Amino acid sequence: QVQLVESGGGLVQPGGSLRLSCAASGRIFSINAMGWYRQAPGRQRELVAVIISDGSTHYADSVKGRFTISRDNGRNTVYLQMNSLKPEDTAVYYCNAERVRAAYGQYGDDYWGQGTQVTVSS
Repeated sequence: QVQLVESGGGLVQPGGSLRLSCAASGRIFSINAMGWYRQAPGRQRELVAVIISDGSTHYADSVKGRFTISRDNGRNTVYLQMNSLKPEDTAVYYCNAERVRAAYGQYGDDYWGQGTQVTVSS
């Protein structure tokens, strides 16, 4: 079994910054992609940013230029640096690990973290 543990959420004023971290642990041979999603009250969960094992990234239009996703493959950890935060960024942020393989040749399974609250308010 694989666990994803998130940290770094909290309360920040508009224009401020936060850095989220998500560490995957367990029997891991490789992880295809790691990403961050968020869900605000009354809204569907949406993709924020994703980083593939080759380092390529994709961002939601709403966070481009403000958020940066990075990954430490050796530590199976993904980070989300969030700058110039806005009240509309307020949400629970979830870490996702896609196609986590325990051994070579497996297709792999997807896992989610428990979520961390980010609140942007003055």
